[in-house]
Amino acid sequence: MKKIAVNIVRGILVVMSKLPLKFHYFMGDIFAWLARSVFRYRYDVVMVNLSRSFPDMKYGALKLLAKDFYRHFGEIVAETIWFSGSNYRRLHDSGIVTVTNPEDFNELFLSTPSMTVLSTHCGNWELLGGFLGYRTSTGEKVALEEEQIRVVYKKLTSPVADEVFKRNRASALERIGTSCEIESMNILRHAVANRDKRLVYIYPTDQAPYWKAAKHPMGEFMHQQTNAMLGSVGLACRLSHSVMYLKMKRVGRGHYEMTLIPICRNASDTPAEELMRKYYDLLEEEINETPANWLWTHKRWK
Repeated sequence: MKKIAVNIVRGILVVMSKLPLKFHYFMGDIFAWLARSVFRYRYDVVMVNLSRSFPDMKYGALKLLAKDFYRHFGEIVAETIWFSGSNYRRLHDSGIVTVTNPEDFNELFLSTPSMTVLSTHCGNWELLGGFLGYRTSTGEKVALEEEQIRVVYKKLTSPVADEVFKRNRASALERIGTSCEIESMNILRHAVANRDKRLVYIYPTDQAPYWKAAKHPMGEFMHQQTNAMLGSVGLACRLSHSVMYLKMKRVGRGHYEMTLIPICRNASDTPAEELMRKYYDLLEEEINETPANWLWTHKRWK
């Protein structure tokens, strides 16, 4: 039954991915309206998260912010479906993402053994696998080969949804040349086994610790006491990786700016807790700059 459901959903997504991005945005707007106004998908979670993160904001402003978030959420769905049928040329020609500072990435990556890139659920994290296909603002290419990218993901609780997203991402990554997607539970073994290769590991790091994971208090984040998982930075410390923060800002419909901000050159010289604190400081700064662009449906402070 699971296999049939996966094949049906996957087949629909493959067909839809061939359609123009404008069509997907039209459908994304409908999805956003249904999610917010009809099905009220996690609306209470969104409003609680927003009210606690912006305690000085009035209720009317919070509702408008929630509306903006759901519109952004619909755009993420639209772009993710479109991305699943994309290749390098399609990504580049669309101009959907522009890397603003490839020279900073190149300098740090080429001078260190490997790199850990700490990403977030701001912008559209499902587009990160297309890193090599995107335009750069300076014209300088990212000094990275296809086989050097490792995208780390967390398994979803729904077996059908997890399999659909896994196959969707895998086909997209294969089409654009990115070689490897790794489940977070297997990353330690993979990184240690490949420690002699110069690789880039991209981690979305801002989710709540899952119940089996060690929880480390990080102090205040968005006006709330916050726990974090240190696995990504702990591994970077162990293997002497350089560390960068990936900022992804939506600057208009169908357009993002991706900026890579150096956190450290050698993670083994800095405690993991300090690296993670720097990450959360940068994340809070990014959220305050474009508050509708973070994933507010996530129960971050459960």
